[in-house]
Amino acid sequence: MSLAQRLLLGAALVVSVLVLLLVALSGERLKRQLLEIQTAELTREARLVAGQWHPGVDADALAGAAGAALGHRVTLVDSTGLVIGDSEFRGESRSGLENHANRPEIIGAKRDSSACADRLSPSEGTNQVYCAARMAGGVARVSVPTQQLDDVIARARGNVLISGLAALVVALLLAYAFSRAVSQPVIELRDVTRALAAGDLSRRPALSAPGELGELAAAVHRLAEQLDSRLKALQADDVLMGALIESLHEGVLAVDSRRQIVRMNESGRRLFHLTDPTPFSADLLPRERALREALASALAGEPVEHAEITVDGLTLALTARPLAGGGAVLAVFDLTATRRLETVRRDFVANVSHELKTPLTVIGGFAETLVADDVPLEQRSQFAEAIRGNAYRMQQIVDDLLDLSRIESGGWVPNPATEDVRTVALEVINARQRDANTKQVALDIDIDSSARTIYADPTALRQVIGNLVDNALRYTNPRGSVTVFSAPDERGIWVGVRDTGIGIAAEHLPRIFERFYRADIGRSRDHGGTGLGLAIVRHLVEAHRGRVRAESAIGKGTTVAAFFPTAPAAASQERVPA
Repeated sequence: MSLAQRLLLGAALVVSVLVLLLVALSGERLKRQLLEIQTAELTREARLVAGQWHPGVDADALAGAAGAALGHRVTLVDSTGLVIGDSEFRGESRSGLENHANRPEIIGAKRDSSACADRLSPSEGTNQVYCAARMAGGVARVSVPTQQLDDVIARARGNVLISGLAALVVALLLAYAFSRAVSQPVIELRDVTRALAAGDLSRRPALSAPGELGELAAAVHRLAEQLDSRLKALQADDVLMGALIESLHEGVLAVDSRRQIVRMNESGRRLFHLTDPTPFSADLLPRERALREALASALAGEPVEHAEITVDGLTLALTARPLAGGGAVLAVFDLTATRRLETVRRDFVANVSHELKTPLTVIGGFAETLVADDVPLEQRSQFAEAIRGNAYRMQQIVDDLLDLSRIESGGWVPNPATEDVRTVALEVINARQRDANTKQVALDIDIDSSARTIYADPTALRQVIGNLVDNALRYTNPRGSVTVFSAPDERGIWVGVRDTGIGIAAEHLPRIFERFYRADIGRSRDHGGTGLGLAIVRHLVEAHRGRVRAESAIGKGTTVAAFFPTAPAAASQERVPA
């Protein structure tokens, strides 16, 4: 049932009860008032009749004349209670009346000069109102049936009831209008508050409601404004916090007290290989013991400042801190690159030391021998040549290290231009033809007609092809061949060298572009390699935003190729970090 219906029903009930109470109370009160008026009038009439009853007056005639004049029954009773005159009972009928000495109004009149009584009349069989007045010879009594009073009261009650029904109709109309005036603002406030609770903060109540409802509407309006402003502030903070968290390279995970991951940035998903939308159970995290223990400690209120874990081959630094309201925050940082760089640094120091140790040992040994005076001249010449050769080898290592360092640090920036691949390849081959003839290795050129020009730094291109040819000559047996080739690609050109040399095992191919890495250490040193040529090639090509690749099979030869973008827009003039 709606508020308007309840208000209308309540008003109808209240008015109906009031009308019924008014009818009941007014009838009783009217009856008492009419009875008082009637008894006073009858008392006056009785006294009037008593004043006309003198000795010698015919009592029966007086009663009849008075009754006809007053319109009421008049009864004259002597001092013994005998009825000697009655306006209703004349002649013989009067003799049948009972003695009235014991009637209440007669007894009261004898005692108090006048008295009234409301009782059943034995002679008429109806309720009568009797009023009597004392006189010297007896008592004069006047009576009237109470039915007259009842008729007046009934008519009065009917009138009151009709007036009450009319008032009820008017009251219902007024109550309907009032209920509508009250219920409409309340219904509107209900709808607005429901909308606010559902998240629709654009709803506002009308501010035209009267009285307290208007104040309530104004309060709800202010509440909606405050909720809207605070929600927008929270949303702005949440967006800012989300942007900050997503911008971190560290993975951040928020876990509530029920072990549900409620927030996680993209770095965390990438490091832990998780794709489930939040929230999801922490049991889906990698089953790394140290990770589970750190999470359990943080949920128990014990922070974990630093722990190093390994997940799917990644080395991660883990920090776990408890939250004040329950739950924990985990932060992970990828240390894989750092650890790899540390390994590369250790290997680099070890390799450089090892590469320089051998020529230094040779130089030192032969130098000590040359100090002696008894060394034959022929041996002195051999020792000096050995010292010169190892010094040249050390010089090559240092030069290559300097080149590599300059490229990696950005000290060198490519200046690309359009070059003819065949021309560059001929220059490189002509410079190495003598070494190739000595080793009985054929040098060839295989330039594709659709890949004749390339967009690259001229010096870098010559160094790339030269290093690849040197590397191929070093590992190609006599009567083999080394070929410089080019091939077209959708977005650039491939330039490379293939040989028929000893080949490289598959397990070594992924690392041949690392500095000082050799698949065959002894053979490389015997042929004078520094172990830096392919590393320099990779960095030069990547500085052009290109890439390198290698294919090989044991005993069948090796192919190493470098990709250079051809479009000028693709070749950046800016420095490319190594």
